Amino acid sequence: MQNFLNPLTRTAARWMRRTLPLALAVTLSTAPLSAQSLFSPAIRVNSDIVTRYEIAQRQLFFETLRIPGSSEQDVRNSLIDDKLRLQALREAGIDYPPEGVQQGIDEFASRGRLTTEEFLQALAEVGVDAETLRDFVAMQIAWRDYISTRYLAQARPNPDEIDRAMGLGGGGGLQVLLSELIVPVTPQTLDQVDSITRELSQLNSFGAFEAAAAQYSAAETASQGGRLPWIPLADLPPALQPEILSLKPGEVSDPITLPNAIALFQMRDVREAATGTPTYSKIDYAAYYIAGGRSAEGLSAAAELRNRVDVCDDLYGVAKDQPEQVLDRVSAAPGEIPNDIALELAKLDNNEVSTALTRNNGQTLVFLMLCNRTRDLGGDASREEVANALTQQRLQAFADSLIAQLRADAVIVDE
Repeated sequence: MQNFLNPLTRTAARWMRRTLPLALAVTLSTAPLSAQSLFSPAIRVNSDIVTRYEIAQRQLFFETLRIPGSSEQDVRNSLIDDKLRLQALREAGIDYPPEGVQQGIDEFASRGRLTTEEFLQALAEVGVDAETLRDFVAMQIAWRDYISTRYLAQARPNPDEIDRAMGLGGGGGLQVLLSELIVPVTPQTLDQVDSITRELSQLNSFGAFEAAAAQYSAAETASQGGRLPWIPLADLPPALQPEILSLKPGEVSDPITLPNAIALFQMRDVREAATGTPTYSKIDYAAYYIAGGRSAEGLSAAAELRNRVDVCDDLYGVAKDQPEQVLDRVSAAPGEIPNDIALELAKLDNNEVSTALTRNNGQTLVFLMLCNRTRDLGGDASREEVANALTQQRLQAFADSLIAQLRADAVIVDE
């Protein structure tokens, strides 16, 4: 089972794999502090103290590994929460597991294809003390184990809940709230777009992703910062469902190659729907191809066509006397539909239209129309994947609730 508080974050692993050499070349300057002021109390959390040194180190550590929440206020809040966690662990008689901490650090390093010694040396060269890493990993592991031990029995879904999350038996379903960033590619721009999307996959804030979507995305959602409405998990391409389920809120997927484009998705939230979310055995759609791609002429022709057709069958009249290949009418199982088309269809209701896709290296615009979905009682994501996603979501909710309660009961004073 995937841990809901895995210290080996996707963001950190990407940083080590792609940007560590650059990090070593950057000098991160901080205002000089005397030894007395550096180790003096900054925050009192009940009987424990957060020092100015801890704040500076945690902020440098987060900035270097591009872990979300690296602003000073975010770092102060994370250290307050760590002291509250430490107090709860002490009260429960739980100690840091030394062997588990070392294993966590070793895996942290291996994700960046470094030995532990090389990784610690790399952090030291940018000013991050080894104890800062050890404290961070130790707390993540100990707290994860504590939450799992305390709440796992309550968090595990029963078979009926899994059925509802998969949209079976007329119950609810698992839904995801995503933002998208779709960058068109041609053979000439593939290397450049690949480099850009790999860099953008390291974004760790909603605002930064929205700005990037507005700048780079060719999807119709670009003007909304890439934000999509709630989408049933079962409507997404089957091959992408495990990738999407693995994301935590704020995380961005690795670049996903589509025909004529590269896509990124940021998870904003996940929920169990209160109403039924059916799955489908067949998807019926039409694709009418317009010359000119996303040029002004192509988009104008698509807008005019959108005003002329109400249902998919109307496209037969439009395509009459034209070459047969100008119109595709397809009825296929979800897993048989190209990922880029499946992603657009997931956003549509019957007889709605998307003009986000192109073919022929961007020279042909796809006028894509959803005709119908045929319901099925089967799900594309495995029961294990859905059960794991539900468990992690609930464990995180239990953890957040416990921290909120500990904060409410604590005496927290800025020094």
